[in-house]
Amino acid sequence: LGATHTIDVTKDSVQAFIEREGMKGFDIGLEMSGSGTAFESMLEGMYPGGRIALLGILPPETKIDWDQVIFKGLHLKGIYGREIFETWYKMQAMLLSGLNIAPIITHRLPFDQYQKGFDAMLSGQSGKVVLSLD
Repeated sequence: LGATHTIDVTKDSVQAFIEREGMKGFDIGLEMSGSGTAFESMLEGMYPGGRIALLGILPPETKIDWDQVIFKGLHLKGIYGREIFETWYKMQAMLLSGLNIAPIITHRLPFDQYQKGFDAMLSGQSGKVVLSLD
């Protein structure tokens, strides 16, 4: 859907990836794991002016290197729920412009098989799970 790089920090260093790819850093960071270590690495690997969306719940002991945030001019935004109308309108515009979301849907199940959907999500082996009421 437009992302060009992802990094599994359990297998690769953010800084090593940036150097290997000849990059200067990332302009967008999505922290979804709730891993303090991953977040700290993300801060180091961000390009000046980059934006980070915080979707995971970080542990209280997570250290934030404020020098990275301030001197790189990073934008941090906590995400909880949604910004109802804004996100609906943006998604509608993307879908109408032809955005193909099919690649992220990994499971389609009847509603009464919801447990299979939850199991797929818990396994870490799913993208979007769609439950149908039909």
